[in-house]
Amino acid sequence: MDLDYIEDYNGHEENIVRLFNFDKAEAIKFRDLLKDTIIDKKQKLDLSQVAFINTDNCNLIFGLFKTDEGILTKDNQTFFCILTLEGFRKMIHLLEPFCNKETKGYQYLYDIDNPTDLLFSPSAN
Repeated sequence: MDLDYIEDYNGHEENIVRLFNFDKAEAIKFRDLLKDTIIDKKQKLDLSQVAFINTDNCNLIFGLFKTDEGILTKDNQTFFCILTLEGFRKMIHLLEPFCNKETKGYQYLYDIDNPTDLLFSPSAN
C-alpha cells in the first residue's frame, strides 16, 4: 500500500491524499489497524510507523476529535485526518467492499466540505 499527496489535481484548488496500490489482504490489514487503534484503543495512528504502507511525499496521522474536520495540514507534507468516533466508524464501513473482494473501484473515505479529500484506491489510476 502506498500513500501520496496530489496538490490541485483538478485546477480548482482541490487536493487528494491517496492510499493506493493495494490488494484485498492489505485492505483488510488497514481496516483492522484503523479499528483496533482508533475505534477500540482510541489512540492516534501514524501511517509512517506502519510497515506495509510506503509513504511517498507525505505522512498521514489519524486521530479522534470532537467534530469531523477531515484532512488538515500546515506544510503539505504531514497531514492529519481528524474525525469523530462515528466518522471513523463510517470510514470502516466504506472500506468493507475492498476487504470482501478484489476490486478496481475506489472510494472517498469521508464526505466533508474540505479542500483535501482522502481517496482509497487499489490501483494508481
